[in-house]
Amino acid sequence: MGEPLVRIEGVGLDLRGRRVLERVDLDLETGETLALLGPNGAGKSSLMRLVAGRLRPDAGSVRVAGADPFREGDARRAIGWVPQEIALYPKLTVSENLGIFGQLAGVHRRDRKAAVEAALDMADLADVARRPVGILSGGYRRRVNIAASLMNRPRLVLLDEPTSGVDLAARAAIHAVLDRLKAAGTAILIATHDFGEAERLASQVAFLAQGRIVRAGRLADLLAQLRTGAPERELGLTVPADDSAEAVLRRAGFAPTEPGGVLWRSVERGGLDGAALLGRLRAQGVPVAEVRVRAPRLEALYLDALRPRGIADHDGARASTPLRAGAAG
Repeated sequence: MGEPLVRIEGVGLDLRGRRVLERVDLDLETGETLALLGPNGAGKSSLMRLVAGRLRPDAGSVRVAGADPFREGDARRAIGWVPQEIALYPKLTVSENLGIFGQLAGVHRRDRKAAVEAALDMADLADVARRPVGILSGGYRRRVNIAASLMNRPRLVLLDEPTSGVDLAARAAIHAVLDRLKAAGTAILIATHDFGEAERLASQVAFLAQGRIVRAGRLADLLAQLRTGAPERELGLTVPADDSAEAVLRRAGFAPTEPGGVLWRSVERGGLDGAALLGRLRAQGVPVAEVRVRAPRLEALYLDALRPRGIADHDGARASTPLRAGAAG
């Protein structure tokens, strides 16, 4: 078997005197989608910038198509970079924006029109091609942002929080774009706080915490291993837990899905059945409204991966909702 399209080996990175990545190893094959998940400040965006060739590692190596993206233009030309921020010209039309980004990407003038048409088609933007970007909805602007990264027909596309701040319809449209890219054989590396998005898009996942990969693998395999055990349990409280109730919940193996929230999820599976657990927690003063039992999903892997290392997690979330709004780590 040949080399993977992306190979990250023993990577370490220092920024402003602080170690932000330590001994990171990851591979990504052509046509695969890898989702990076982790708390804010875990190092996701820094790792994306290394792969994009925007940063140079202080230790280890990053290779894209066998070349160093920091030093070699051929490697960078194989990459489409989609930052979380919208990087477009609002007064220009969608097609004009794409033409400019094609020029910046080195697409020859004679090939630029065809490249614009191909990007419009891939991102399903033909109906707004002649509209100024500034009048478009946030979801459309995010799709134009993706289309701008496709002008050089990259083999790898990097996306940092691609559905941040968009509604469900726009999110579905963006996911459809990524499905078409994957079907075309494009490798995708996506940093997201959204468990549902990762489950929907990714064939592989990697959890980052404090600059290290704490778990990685094929999503289907990880979930299959997890689901051979006991189901996970989720608690709904009538009011947020006070200090006493929080202590009881944590001793029972639960963690909050968000700071000050009323949903708590098990980080240790098994133990009492739902009815017995409800009775015991209520007897200890915990304001539990209901206990839900279900097959474990991606967030259970996340909590399990982070907890043994003593990493405080205040960014957990329900499936299909963001861990926390804001920039990735």
